[in-house]
Amino acid sequence: MGKENTTYGSIHISPNAIASIAYRATLESYGVVGLAPRNLAEGLAHSITHEPTRGVSVHFDGELIDIDIHVIIEYGTRITSVANSVANTVRFHVEKALGLKVNEINVHVAGLRVSDID
Repeated sequence: MGKENTTYGSIHISPNAIASIAYRATLESYGVVGLAPRNLAEGLAHSITHEPTRGVSVHFDGELIDIDIHVIIEYGTRITSVANSVANTVRFHVEKALGLKVNEINVHVAGLRVSDID
């Protein structure tokens, strides 16, 4: 994926590393209660492997980083506000960690969850 050459050698950044950063940043966002699998196959694979990048996919074409995130948000929160917050938080954390610009972040709201109120 990302590659940088230094005087000591080269540094390679895998899409899974970026997805892990995006996953953690998404869970820190207000209103997000979890991430959803991108599709049925991912849902089955996650139940077996417990992959830490569930619901996040990263596309890199050599110059541009595009991230898709599938979230489940808290019922009663403003969906657009939560989605914008997720996109901004993920962009900040990924760019800060990698020093690379993120081209596009797509937040897909896969569902709503009502918290138990006792």
